[in-house]
Amino acid sequence: MKEEEVNRCQIQEWYPTFKSTTIKTIIHPLPESFIHYLLDDSGPFLLPLSISNSDPLPNRIPNSEHHQDFTIPNHQESDDESEQPPPPPSFPQLESQINQSIAALGGSIFPKLNWTSPKDSSWISPTGTLKCTSFTEIVLLLKSSDSLVHDLCHAYDLCNDRTAPPRPDCFFLALRKWYPSLHPEMEFRCFVRNGNLVGISQREVTGFYPVLIERKRELESGITEFYEGKVRGRFESERYTFDVYVRADGEVKLLDFNTWGGVTLPLLFTWEELESESESESGSGGMEFRIVESQCGVRPGLKTAVPYDYLDTSEGSGWDQFLRNADEELRRQTRSAGA
Repeated sequence: MKEEEVNRCQIQEWYPTFKSTTIKTIIHPLPESFIHYLLDDSGPFLLPLSISNSDPLPNRIPNSEHHQDFTIPNHQESDDESEQPPPPPSFPQLESQINQSIAALGGSIFPKLNWTSPKDSSWISPTGTLKCTSFTEIVLLLKSSDSLVHDLCHAYDLCNDRTAPPRPDCFFLALRKWYPSLHPEMEFRCFVRNGNLVGISQREVTGFYPVLIERKRELESGITEFYEGKVRGRFESERYTFDVYVRADGEVKLLDFNTWGGVTLPLLFTWEELESESESESGSGGMEFRIVESQCGVRPGLKTAVPYDYLDTSEGSGWDQFLRNADEELRRQTRSAGA
């Protein structure tokens, strides 16, 4: 993996080119003081002091042990000044700009940094999702997320030509319009190597959806046509992955770009398979579309503190062996069904 390949997958890099084919998004550069705030875990967990009295989340200190919030004590209620928490941070200009953008996007958004959304902290949201209606709700998700440390500190760790510092020069906050009626089974990951689409995988691999079997040929055709008409030749990397969503009317929407390999999961494929298939099929137009074909083929659930993309699936890990066994069982059942 090369630095330039990682950089191209940042949303502020690809969004201008693919604006017409993806979710409406407004992107804000983040001041360095805000990045320092996200990374600072030396004191109590303080949300920024909001400039709006109508904010649904006033300045509070979440207690992660009991999943409760406690208001900051009044300084006049204690005689021991040494026990007083530090004053809450404040980012009035950034908050004002972001709240204006939220309003422009219909009042609800989900946040994303250069590469990553805070999926692992959705549990702390009142809705259990990434839906945000205010600056403070966004900060709560970002500040509670462990997966965002990848963006903030480790974006280039796996680059074999690494010369850059471990983080980009500037971070961005992308506000993406929230759609409440999206169906997880209609999200797919596409794999491109040497400019050819070599694989498509169901993205939500923790469930079996019979509708995908019924619509497999139609979905494959629509996603392939989308790649040929909207993506091929416009994204500069030779190998990469991209995620799409297929609407009820069949229209395909681009969701994100990811690197080939690294922290990107191959889902129902293995990287070895994708490398082999892409080499043998290069130039021939061959491509494989994989979905979960039965209830027995589902992958492990996501009842963990980290998103599926950040589980340790490296070679030799427990998850690696589990997933290999699951792959083998799925192939065995597929062969049995065919016979």
